[in-house]
Amino acid sequence: MAKPLLSIISSSHSETLIIILSLFLGSFVQSKTLDSDTQVLRLIKKSIDPTSIPSYSYIGSWDFSVDPCESSGGQFLGILCSYPSDNSSSRVTAIDLDPIGYDGFLAPAIGNLTELTILNLHNNKFRGPIPPTISNLKKLTIISLSQNFFTGSIPDEISQLKQLQSIDLSENNLSGFIPANISGLRSLTYLSLSRNSLSGRIPDLSGLWRLNILDISINQFYGIIPKLPAKLRTLSASQNAISGHITPISSLQLLRNLDLSNNRLSGPIRQEVLTLPQIIRINISVNHFTIFEPIRNPGRETHLQLLDAHTNQLHGHLPASLTMIENLTSINLSHNQFSGPIPMEYGEKLGSPWKTLFLDNNFLTGNLPQRFSDGTIKPVRGSLANNCLSCAPTIPLCSGGQRPASECVSRNDGSQ
Repeated sequence: MAKPLLSIISSSHSETLIIILSLFLGSFVQSKTLDSDTQVLRLIKKSIDPTSIPSYSYIGSWDFSVDPCESSGGQFLGILCSYPSDNSSSRVTAIDLDPIGYDGFLAPAIGNLTELTILNLHNNKFRGPIPPTISNLKKLTIISLSQNFFTGSIPDEISQLKQLQSIDLSENNLSGFIPANISGLRSLTYLSLSRNSLSGRIPDLSGLWRLNILDISINQFYGIIPKLPAKLRTLSASQNAISGHITPISSLQLLRNLDLSNNRLSGPIRQEVLTLPQIIRINISVNHFTIFEPIRNPGRETHLQLLDAHTNQLHGHLPASLTMIENLTSINLSHNQFSGPIPMEYGEKLGSPWKTLFLDNNFLTGNLPQRFSDGTIKPVRGSLANNCLSCAPTIPLCSGGQRPASECVSRNDGSQ
């Protein structure tokens, strides 16, 4: 007896539905996280003191009863994955942890996450060495291990990660040298190694031709300023033991922010540095500079706004040519050995555009430019204290008094 038409249609639809469901479930099973990636995540969590993993933290949400890349809601926070269209296993592509204070080690197994592009452990309590196995992370573009307690040296293997665009290892306890072959990272735009115990000479970094920001401040680097990337826009190298002249900086035509304070630089402050076409801020305080080169025809393209050269060995008269820099608003030349009168041109700039002027602790003499005592000018932050000026105590800039006459006389006599 023939089957009813409805039964045939129903049976056909059931078979089709089973096939569709089978294909869907098969696809679902095949696209789960690669087992080795899941194992790495387990080891990362296991390498951290469980008492430093709050339940509300990212790693606290890593529940391995579910698949890491197929989880949803509040599970496996801080993890990004790839989802291949060919139904192959999903891969972990980013670990971006919260700054919660995780206390532990970075498991060497991290090197097995070969699809990782971002590794961010910023502001936690990771310690021990940076594992050399990071050399396996060939697709890594961003690594941020800043504000932790990593020790040992910067692995030479980091120079094998040719796709790196950003390296931040600042505020750790790293020692040793900058790897000489780091200049092979041609995609790098950001490099911060500040606040460590790194030492040695700074290598030639000119090969990092795309680098915009370099921060190596608060370390123990010594030697002269090396060749630097031409596209550099920010250079921070304060609180080291860098010596020699500042001349190499004059080649950085795109530089906007320069901080070489608290080093051992000497010789003249070159006008080529002060008039770099894009420069906005210069801090060269607490060095051994002796001469302030006069500025000749800076032009309207000079953008310098802040100049800090306090605590050097600058002598002679104050540089009147500073008044030629149209955008300058803040000047600190205190704690030097300048002598003679304050240039009359300074009076024309006081208050507008000069809003900050520190000339204290020099050996300046004579009367003040008239505008310095003019009550109509805009308030100025600064000081003329501890000089040899005729400086009325009623003038705010003169607060703190002047040097004893004996110091001024001995200075004028050429004795110390």
